[in-house]
Amino acid sequence: MCQHHHNRPKRDPCSAANNNEITVEHTAIKWTVSFQLKMIIGQATLRCRCLTDATKLVLDVRDLSIRSVSINGTDCDFRIAPNVYTFFGSKMSVYLPPQFQKAGTILQVTVSYGTSPEATALQWMKKEQTADKKMPYLFSQCQAIHARSIVPCMDTPSVKSTYEAEVTVPTGMTCLMSAIGQGSKGDDETTTFFYKQPVAIPSYLIAIVVGCLEKRDISDRCAVWAEPSVVDKAHWEFAETEDILASAEEIAGKYIWGRYDMVCLPPSFPFGGMENPCLTFLTPTLIAGDRSLVSVIAHEIAHSWSGNLVTNSSWEHFWLNEGFTMFIERKICGRLVSEDYRQFMAFNGWTNSLIPAVYEQFTPTHQFTKLIQDHTNVDPDVAFSCVPYEKGSALLFYLEQKLGGSEVFEAYLKDYLKTFAHQAIDSWQWKDHLYKYFADQKEVLDSINFDIWFNGVGMPPEKPNYGQSMVEACEVLLKKWLDADEHTVGDLTGDDYYAMQPLQQIELLSQLWQHNPPIEHWKLDALNKLYKLNESQNSELLLNWLRLCIKSKWEACIPKALDFVNSQGRLKFCRPIYRDLAQWPVANKKARDVYLKGRSQMHPITAEMIAKDLHIRHSTHTVCF
Repeated sequence: MCQHHHNRPKRDPCSAANNNEITVEHTAIKWTVSFQLKMIIGQATLRCRCLTDATKLVLDVRDLSIRSVSINGTDCDFRIAPNVYTFFGSKMSVYLPPQFQKAGTILQVTVSYGTSPEATALQWMKKEQTADKKMPYLFSQCQAIHARSIVPCMDTPSVKSTYEAEVTVPTGMTCLMSAIGQGSKGDDETTTFFYKQPVAIPSYLIAIVVGCLEKRDISDRCAVWAEPSVVDKAHWEFAETEDILASAEEIAGKYIWGRYDMVCLPPSFPFGGMENPCLTFLTPTLIAGDRSLVSVIAHEIAHSWSGNLVTNSSWEHFWLNEGFTMFIERKICGRLVSEDYRQFMAFNGWTNSLIPAVYEQFTPTHQFTKLIQDHTNVDPDVAFSCVPYEKGSALLFYLEQKLGGSEVFEAYLKDYLKTFAHQAIDSWQWKDHLYKYFADQKEVLDSINFDIWFNGVGMPPEKPNYGQSMVEACEVLLKKWLDADEHTVGDLTGDDYYAMQPLQQIELLSQLWQHNPPIEHWKLDALNKLYKLNESQNSELLLNWLRLCIKSKWEACIPKALDFVNSQGRLKFCRPIYRDLAQWPVANKKARDVYLKGRSQMHPITAEMIAKDLHIRHSTHTVCF
């Protein structure tokens, strides 16, 4: 790796771990899940290797109550020092006895502990909060830095370890993990599930779900899990998973994780999906009844290579996970639908995701609009946006066009994934490899201003050429609506709208939303009557429709908007709607009331982020800046 590019910090600013001295190679977890106490109680044994001489092992923890620590069977001293920034948790120093301080020493470090009921990685749900209301439910979300709240670990993506787990849960419940199941055994009271993850993974990919779950097979290696009343709907919606996986393998290489299962989580899950290995977590908001939102599955499948196999070494280089994954996701959809559709998806990402993130969520001079970010004393959840996704994939799309097109670039993609498999890398290592691979096109690469792409704020310095064929239909229909007056609006029919792909329908609504002055109320009423927008089962469509109505200050939409944010907790949907409502005096108090009434039922990440958007001090975790 060339050292001359930058003085790069040696370590991940979001972790206290001394992974420059010691590394973790394997983690063995023994957990008992207590719904009554809202705690996971048990132990973790970390097999560590000293890379240099070292006097202590430093781990990340957050709100863990530690009972004891032993190294190779001998109890030893440890100290916990809280970070002034509460979101980083605490630094746990384990002091190594003299005989264990030499480089090359293998340490078996066993920590006995319990989690806090407020552990930020976990959402504990009462049975009333689930779809079937039969049993309580638990799920985890460790990305970015929440694994430390359920297991003492080197909570940085630059450290990868294999793991195994035995987890004891109340009988009648199923435990799933981001690993390969090894069976279970139980009695009348409890059942213990056994799991093994033979591929080394970063801590943020440790995951657990416990609930009343049923499974439906899709293929030999794919299945979906969900609550009994949801599982058949989920099975139908995600039936194309094996085709998507096979298409991904053509683009990225062999799938190495053994199984690709999915679990459809309760509506409070804050993300569209989470690429936990062997077990993707999915939001139920993908169940549109028409398979129109399965690009999220293509996205999570793509992570099996970009992210899970080749990993960003810190969250400052998150675009290496997400930009590549977005790019591969659209490649997959291009194969399964058409190249025109891939072009349209990429165009849509630029106009409907990147532009609003740069101009609305942030400002064009904001630090978090950079591709490479500085996370010194920054909570990665606060920095999170679609910028790394869309700016990152735009860079790759632009490079593909500059360097000779799809075929040339797909060969490069395979080489990149093979070169860095099982590693964690930064943007400079990515760039060095790009220059090596395209050595014969050095002049083309030199003409690209990587410094501005990496470190510039706002929109990227160049816009790729996106194929416009599918955008044109949207623009024709947009013009019809903009030209219609109160007399001619009745002449419009639904034909051209219903002939479109759902993503085109969303694009139409987005273009209406971008239009100034805002669309008149009578026209919104006509749109709704003709296209039945309020009744749509497509959550992405609903988001764009509600934002359009709120921008026009159409009070008739307020109950529907409040119902939408109250019925699911996906950040992509809740944050923009809450922000829009908060800026509208008529709706501000209603939005705040709905949030305050509902926040005890929300996921901790969602509750925290929306409190920030609404300028409400969040109760359980104080955040220092």
